[in-house]
Amino acid sequence: MRRSRDEAEEDAYIAYLESKLGYSKGGKRKKSNVGDGLDDLFDLTESVGLADGGGSEEEEGQSPDDSDVEYEEWGGVELESPPLQVASSSTPVTTNASPAKGKYVPPHLRNAPAPVDDQPSEAQLRLRKQLKGLLNRVSEQNMTSILDTIEGIYRDHRRNDVTCTITNLIIHGITDHSSLLDSFVVLYATLVSALHKIIGIEFAAYFVQDTVASYEKHYTAASTQLSHPPAPDAQKPEEEAGKECQNLIILISELYNFQVISCVLIYDLIRALLSQDVTELNVELLLKILRSSGQQLRHDDPSALKDIIDIVQNKLTAKGETLSSRAQFMIETLTNLKNNKLKRNATQNQGGDAVERMKKFLSGLSKKRHVLAHEPLRVSLDDLHSAENKGKWWLVGAAWRGDPLVDQQNEPKPADSQPDSMSESALMKLARQQGMNTDIRRSIFVVLMSSEDYVDACERLSQLNLSEVQQREIVRVLLHCCGNEKSYNPYYTLVGQQLCRVSHSHKITIQFCLWDFLRDLGETTVGGAEVIKNAGAREDFGTSDGTKIATSRLKNVAKAYGWWIAKDSVGLAILKPVDFTILKPPARAFLKELFTQVFIFSQTSKPLLAEGTKSLPTTRNRGSLEEIFLKGSRNETLAMGIVYFLSEAFRKQNKGSRESKVDDFTLWATGVARETLRTGVDVVLDLKQ
Repeated sequence: MRRSRDEAEEDAYIAYLESKLGYSKGGKRKKSNVGDGLDDLFDLTESVGLADGGGSEEEEGQSPDDSDVEYEEWGGVELESPPLQVASSSTPVTTNASPAKGKYVPPHLRNAPAPVDDQPSEAQLRLRKQLKGLLNRVSEQNMTSILDTIEGIYRDHRRNDVTCTITNLIIHGITDHSSLLDSFVVLYATLVSALHKIIGIEFAAYFVQDTVASYEKHYTAASTQLSHPPAPDAQKPEEEAGKECQNLIILISELYNFQVISCVLIYDLIRALLSQDVTELNVELLLKILRSSGQQLRHDDPSALKDIIDIVQNKLTAKGETLSSRAQFMIETLTNLKNNKLKRNATQNQGGDAVERMKKFLSGLSKKRHVLAHEPLRVSLDDLHSAENKGKWWLVGAAWRGDPLVDQQNEPKPADSQPDSMSESALMKLARQQGMNTDIRRSIFVVLMSSEDYVDACERLSQLNLSEVQQREIVRVLLHCCGNEKSYNPYYTLVGQQLCRVSHSHKITIQFCLWDFLRDLGETTVGGAEVIKNAGAREDFGTSDGTKIATSRLKNVAKAYGWWIAKDSVGLAILKPVDFTILKPPARAFLKELFTQVFIFSQTSKPLLAEGTKSLPTTRNRGSLEEIFLKGSRNETLAMGIVYFLSEAFRKQNKGSRESKVDDFTLWATGVARETLRTGVDVVLDLKQ
């Protein structure tokens, strides 16, 4: 077949391109173009042509009419033909078009929560970042605003998460630095004390337990490091060993200064240090405690301080070696502290001024906010160590003393067991003898006499299903039983305190019962106008002069009301109708005893104290006393009346010898009370103007 002109031009163009690529007429190529990859491409095209089963001549011989059929047949071959495998040095990549079949999951398990991961969640990381920013900005000036922010965080997050995060951040910040300024530690201790008051005892309990555990861990590590020579490649030099536990012991001492913990834990830590060998680390830790809170330890428990000094002297004497300069300085500090000859500048550290300012801040905190914790934690070191086995008795509901059923089975049973409690019939007979003239009063009396403790009594009283009017009889029976005891029994006082926590109506009943008692003492003008009017209709109104009331009853009732006022069950406002200028002798003696008990109970958490000077509290917590009397300063007439009464009733103590422990304590307490009342009245008057 004769070729057309176009085909000839096309062949010429192909020959031109072949010459450019280096192909000769014999089909050979230049060696320089062997690695350009065209051989593989040509081989691929040739293999495709062979797989189709037809050559160029066969394709040229096909008619135009068969083009559609050929297209359809080609499509079928492309789908059914095996994949082409190109010879290459790389690993062939195979793809699987069908999806992998997963394991069948039942419908009820498809929405199951994912397994718990130890990694913190995104919310916890944000919480940690937010709290860390707040702690980094803590200062004396912005302490109030940071407390407000943290209080809001507690409302928006889980309390345990916030408590754990704050504790970890503070402990890490204290132990992460080899040396810290004491004022820096004071700020953290102030924040913890404020959160103890605002958030509650749960925060302080968790923080104290973790802090003591961290202190003991770092102390053990430091003791081990100092007892063995350091390795040449040691990361921490020997002079920095023990800095972490020194910073933590300062933090614990400041927590004691700010009334988060009591002196019990501090003395336990001191005894633990003295039980070890007298090393430089132990001496340094003891000096840190003495410099931070030595004076407070002497005020709280001077007898324990004396025992500590005796232990130190005996231990150093038995050692018989030459003492180091730090050990000699420690002995001098202890001796001067014992004799109250320690100068102020010697006892205070760099944060001494900051401590005084922060104490004033914390004492004013209760005047601006609702405080949940009023007393320091009286936990010992043994309590913290045995918390996993016996529970945390200082937290409500967290104590555990074993299986009571097993313990009861293991106890030997006596052969002739007589019931300890009286029978119900005997109690009903006793109730009639005590003047319980109604069924309601007799039922209340039986419950009070047969209950195991004050918690059980309150629970059983709530099960009597009394009406609101009938519930008023509970307080009346309670005060009757309290007054008739030969010696003061705090059981009735604790029952009344628990009742006031449950219902406000019991507080009102306690107030009216006090007015009734004062009228029995001869103060006929005590009470509201309607009360005096109703009492005036009685034939015996105004005839009682209080001489028929026994002294034991007067003291028992005074102690009960003293505890209730000191623990904020009722306030000083219940004395509002009393005219302190014209009191009769029985009422004067009763109120004097009442205020004395308020002074005592404001400094202790024990509702029962032995008679005599040994039972007087050794603490001088000015803040708790100010909180009680500041509430009474809201009424100017009441405040000035109490100031007048305290000045007159305790005049003998004010003028007497200060060698008496009773006179010394009463002089201090009355001075604080009068100063607080006067200051509160001035503030109220300034606000009214």
